[in-house]
Amino acid sequence: MNQKLRLGVNIDHVATIRNARGGIHPDPVRAAKIVASVGGDGITAHLREDRRHIRDADIERIMDATDLPLNLEMAATDEMLDIALRHKPHAACIVPEKREERTTEGGLDAAGQHNNLMPFISKLRDANIRVSLFIEAEPRQIEAAIHLQAPVVEFHTGRYAHFGFDGDAKGVESELKRISDAAALAAKNGIEAHAGHGLTFENVQPIAAITQLAELNIGHYLIGEAIFLGLEESVRKMRSLMDAAR
Repeated sequence: MNQKLRLGVNIDHVATIRNARGGIHPDPVRAAKIVASVGGDGITAHLREDRRHIRDADIERIMDATDLPLNLEMAATDEMLDIALRHKPHAACIVPEKREERTTEGGLDAAGQHNNLMPFISKLRDANIRVSLFIEAEPRQIEAAIHLQAPVVEFHTGRYAHFGFDGDAKGVESELKRISDAAALAAKNGIEAHAGHGLTFENVQPIAAITQLAELNIGHYLIGEAIFLGLEESVRKMRSLMDAAR
Protein backbone atom coordinates (compact mmCIF):
# COMPACT_ATOMS: atom_id res chain seq x y z
CA MET A 1 0.00 0.00 0.00
CA ASN A 2 1.36 3.45 -0.90
CA GLN A 3 1.79 6.01 1.85
CA LYS A 4 -1.04 8.52 2.07
CA LEU A 5 -0.27 11.71 0.22
CA ARG A 6 -0.84 14.68 2.50
CA LEU A 7 -2.84 17.71 1.38
CA GLY A 8 -1.78 21.12 2.63
CA VAL A 9 -4.31 23.85 1.82
CA ASN A 10 -3.08 27.37 1.23
CA ILE A 11 -5.64 29.82 2.59
CA ASP A 12 -3.92 33.03 1.43
CA HIS A 13 -6.62 34.00 -1.01
CA VAL A 14 -9.37 33.96 1.57
CA ALA A 15 -7.37 36.80 3.09
CA THR A 16 -6.95 38.38 -0.36
CA ILE A 17 -10.73 38.69 -0.66
CA ARG A 18 -10.96 40.06 2.89
CA ASN A 19 -8.29 42.66 2.22
CA ALA A 20 -9.89 43.79 -1.03
CA ARG A 21 -12.63 45.46 0.96
CA GLY A 22 -11.13 45.70 4.43
CA GLY A 23 -12.76 44.52 7.61
CA ILE A 24 -12.75 40.94 8.87
CA HIS A 25 -14.78 38.96 6.31
CA PRO A 26 -14.07 36.38 4.99
CA ASP A 27 -11.87 35.18 7.83
CA PRO A 28 -8.94 32.87 6.92
CA VAL A 29 -9.24 31.31 10.36
CA ARG A 30 -12.70 30.02 9.45
CA ALA A 31 -11.18 28.54 6.31
CA ALA A 32 -8.50 26.79 8.38
CA LYS A 33 -11.18 25.23 10.57
CA ILE A 34 -13.10 23.99 7.54
CA VAL A 35 -9.94 22.46 6.05
CA ALA A 36 -9.32 20.62 9.32
CA SER A 37 -12.89 19.32 9.42
CA VAL A 38 -12.88 17.80 5.92
CA GLY A 39 -9.60 15.96 5.68
CA GLY A 40 -6.88 18.53 5.08
CA ASP A 41 -3.52 17.60 6.58
CA GLY A 42 -2.03 21.05 6.99
CA ILE A 43 -2.47 24.78 6.50
CA THR A 44 -0.16 26.84 4.33
CA ALA A 45 0.00 30.63 4.50
CA HIS A 46 2.42 33.03 2.80
CA LEU A 47 3.26 36.16 4.77
CA ARG A 48 4.47 38.51 2.04
CA GLU A 49 6.52 41.63 2.52
CA ASP A 50 3.62 43.78 1.26
CA ARG A 51 1.01 41.87 3.36
CA ARG A 52 -1.26 41.56 0.32
CA HIS A 53 -3.14 38.65 1.89
CA ILE A 54 -2.11 37.02 5.18
CA ARG A 55 -1.30 39.58 7.87
CA ASP A 56 0.92 39.24 10.93
CA ALA A 57 -2.05 39.00 13.29
CA ASP A 58 -3.46 36.08 11.29
CA ILE A 59 -0.54 33.77 12.06
CA GLU A 60 -1.22 33.18 15.75
CA ARG A 61 -4.97 32.99 15.15
CA ILE A 62 -4.51 30.32 12.48
CA MET A 63 -2.15 28.32 14.71
CA ASP A 64 -4.62 28.48 17.59
CA ALA A 65 -7.66 27.57 15.47
CA THR A 66 -6.81 23.94 14.68
CA ASP A 67 -4.37 21.17 15.50
CA LEU A 68 -3.18 21.10 11.89
CA PRO A 69 0.47 22.08 11.35
CA LEU A 70 1.09 25.52 9.86
CA ASN A 71 3.49 25.76 6.94
CA LEU A 72 4.54 29.42 6.85
CA GLU A 73 5.78 30.46 3.42
CA MET A 74 8.26 33.29 3.66
CA ALA A 75 11.10 35.10 1.93
CA ALA A 76 14.61 34.81 3.36
CA THR A 77 14.67 38.24 5.02
CA ASP A 78 15.55 39.35 8.53
CA GLU A 79 12.00 40.57 9.06
CA MET A 80 10.46 37.21 8.17
CA LEU A 81 13.04 35.31 10.19
CA ASP A 82 12.15 37.35 13.29
CA ILE A 83 8.44 36.65 12.74
CA ALA A 84 9.01 32.93 12.28
CA LEU A 85 11.17 32.69 15.39
CA ARG A 86 8.52 34.56 17.37
CA HIS A 87 5.59 32.38 16.30
CA LYS A 88 7.40 29.07 15.77
CA PRO A 89 5.16 27.47 13.12
CA HIS A 90 5.55 23.76 12.43
CA ALA A 91 7.37 24.50 9.17
CA ALA A 92 8.84 27.42 7.26
CA CYS A 93 8.95 27.14 3.48
CA ILE A 94 11.47 29.56 2.00
CA VAL A 95 10.24 30.97 -1.29
CA PRO A 96 11.49 33.58 -3.77
CA GLU A 97 9.58 36.80 -3.61
CA LYS A 98 9.38 39.85 -5.85
CA ARG A 99 7.12 42.73 -4.92
CA GLU A 100 5.79 43.17 -8.47
CA GLU A 101 4.83 39.52 -9.10
CA ARG A 102 1.20 38.42 -8.92
CA THR A 103 2.17 35.05 -7.48
CA THR A 104 5.36 33.08 -6.95
CA GLU A 105 6.80 32.75 -10.44
CA GLY A 106 9.35 29.99 -9.98
CA GLY A 107 11.56 28.15 -7.59
CA LEU A 108 14.12 29.53 -5.17
CA ASP A 109 17.70 29.49 -6.44
CA ALA A 110 19.02 27.63 -3.41
CA ALA A 111 22.28 26.85 -5.20
CA GLY A 112 22.98 30.46 -6.12
CA GLN A 113 21.95 31.79 -2.70
CA HIS A 114 23.65 29.07 -0.65
CA ASN A 115 25.81 31.40 1.47
CA ASN A 116 22.93 33.73 2.28
CA LEU A 117 20.55 30.88 3.10
CA MET A 118 22.86 28.87 5.35
CA PRO A 119 22.63 31.09 8.49
CA PHE A 120 18.94 31.72 7.88
CA ILE A 121 18.17 28.00 7.75
CA SER A 122 20.40 27.26 10.73
CA LYS A 123 18.45 29.68 12.93
CA LEU A 124 15.12 28.15 11.91
CA ARG A 125 16.44 24.65 12.48
CA ASP A 126 17.79 25.61 15.93
CA ALA A 127 14.26 26.78 16.82
CA ASN A 128 12.85 23.35 15.83
CA ILE A 129 11.07 24.81 12.80
CA ARG A 130 11.07 22.35 9.92
CA VAL A 131 12.66 24.03 6.92
CA SER A 132 11.40 23.53 3.37
CA LEU A 133 12.86 25.02 0.20
CA PHE A 134 10.51 25.82 -2.69
CA ILE A 135 12.70 24.92 -5.67
CA GLU A 136 12.63 23.83 -9.28
CA ALA A 137 12.87 20.08 -9.82
CA GLU A 138 16.54 20.21 -10.72
CA PRO A 139 19.48 18.10 -9.42
CA ARG A 140 21.53 21.26 -8.78
CA GLN A 141 18.86 22.65 -6.46
CA ILE A 142 18.43 19.32 -4.64
CA GLU A 143 22.20 19.16 -4.12
CA ALA A 144 22.02 22.64 -2.59
CA ALA A 145 19.23 21.49 -0.27
CA ILE A 146 21.43 18.61 0.87
CA HIS A 147 24.33 20.96 1.64
CA LEU A 148 21.97 23.36 3.42
CA GLN A 149 20.59 20.47 5.52
CA ALA A 150 17.01 21.26 4.59
CA PRO A 151 14.85 18.25 5.47
CA VAL A 152 12.13 19.12 2.91
CA VAL A 153 11.95 20.46 -0.62
CA GLU A 154 8.81 21.51 -2.45
CA PHE A 155 8.94 21.31 -6.23
CA HIS A 156 7.42 24.12 -8.26
CA THR A 157 4.81 22.54 -10.57
CA GLY A 158 3.93 25.74 -12.43
CA ARG A 159 5.59 24.69 -15.70
CA TYR A 160 3.75 21.37 -15.61
CA ALA A 161 0.44 23.18 -15.06
CA HIS A 162 1.04 25.74 -17.80
CA PHE A 163 1.97 23.09 -20.37
CA GLY A 164 -1.34 21.41 -19.56
CA PHE A 165 -3.32 24.64 -19.87
CA ASP A 166 -1.70 25.19 -23.29
CA GLY A 167 -2.48 21.65 -24.47
CA ASP A 168 1.22 20.79 -24.82
CA ALA A 169 1.20 17.03 -24.14
CA LYS A 170 4.94 16.63 -24.74
CA GLY A 171 5.68 19.45 -22.33
CA VAL A 172 3.46 17.85 -19.68
CA GLU A 173 5.18 14.49 -20.14
CA SER A 174 8.62 16.09 -19.92
CA GLU A 175 7.74 18.00 -16.74
CA LEU A 176 6.22 14.92 -15.12
CA LYS A 177 9.42 13.00 -15.72
CA ARG A 178 11.52 15.88 -14.41
CA ILE A 179 9.45 16.11 -11.23
CA SER A 180 9.37 12.34 -10.77
CA ASP A 181 13.14 12.04 -11.21
CA ALA A 182 13.74 14.92 -8.80
CA ALA A 183 11.43 13.39 -6.18
CA ALA A 184 13.31 10.09 -6.46
CA LEU A 185 16.65 11.89 -6.11
CA ALA A 186 15.44 13.80 -3.06
CA ALA A 187 14.11 10.64 -1.41
CA LYS A 188 17.37 8.80 -2.14
CA ASN A 189 19.20 11.51 -0.21
CA GLY A 190 16.82 11.48 2.77
CA ILE A 191 14.92 14.64 1.82
CA GLU A 192 11.12 14.66 1.95
CA ALA A 193 9.64 15.85 -1.33
CA HIS A 194 6.52 17.99 -1.66
CA ALA A 195 5.03 19.73 -4.72
CA GLY A 196 2.68 22.55 -5.54
CA HIS A 197 1.64 25.47 -7.75
CA GLY A 198 -1.06 25.51 -10.40
CA LEU A 199 -2.54 22.14 -9.43
CA THR A 200 -6.23 21.59 -10.24
CA PHE A 201 -8.83 18.83 -10.25
CA GLU A 202 -7.90 18.17 -13.88
CA ASN A 203 -4.10 17.91 -13.53
CA VAL A 204 -3.43 16.77 -9.96
CA GLN A 205 -3.57 13.00 -10.40
CA PRO A 206 -0.39 12.46 -12.46
CA ILE A 207 1.53 14.46 -9.85
CA ALA A 208 -0.21 12.68 -6.97
CA ALA A 209 0.78 9.34 -8.51
CA ILE A 210 4.49 10.09 -7.99
CA THR A 211 5.06 7.83 -5.01
CA GLN A 212 8.10 9.67 -3.66
CA LEU A 213 6.02 12.79 -3.04
CA ALA A 214 4.76 13.08 0.52
CA GLU A 215 2.63 16.24 0.29
CA LEU A 216 0.92 18.58 -2.15
CA ASN A 217 0.25 22.20 -1.25
CA ILE A 218 -2.70 23.67 -3.16
CA GLY A 219 -4.40 26.99 -2.58
CA HIS A 220 -5.55 29.39 -5.28
CA TYR A 221 -7.48 26.78 -7.24
CA LEU A 222 -9.25 25.38 -4.18
CA ILE A 223 -10.29 28.82 -2.98
CA GLY A 224 -11.49 29.67 -6.49
CA GLU A 225 -13.53 26.46 -6.74
CA ALA A 226 -14.99 27.16 -3.30
CA ILE A 227 -16.95 30.02 -4.87
CA PHE A 228 -18.89 27.43 -6.87
CA LEU A 229 -18.71 24.28 -4.72
CA GLY A 230 -18.11 25.54 -1.20
CA LEU A 231 -14.75 25.10 0.52
CA GLU A 232 -15.78 21.82 2.14
CA GLU A 233 -16.60 20.16 -1.18
CA SER A 234 -13.60 21.70 -2.90
CA VAL A 235 -11.18 20.17 -0.37
CA ARG A 236 -13.05 16.86 -0.26
CA LYS A 237 -12.92 16.51 -4.04
CA MET A 238 -9.19 17.26 -4.18
CA ARG A 239 -8.58 14.82 -1.33
CA SER A 240 -10.54 12.12 -3.20
CA LEU A 241 -8.65 12.66 -6.45
CA MET A 242 -5.31 12.48 -4.68
CA ASP A 243 -6.27 9.31 -2.84
CA ALA A 244 -7.47 7.67 -6.06
CA ALA A 245 -4.13 8.40 -7.72
CA ARG A 246 -2.32 6.48 -5.00
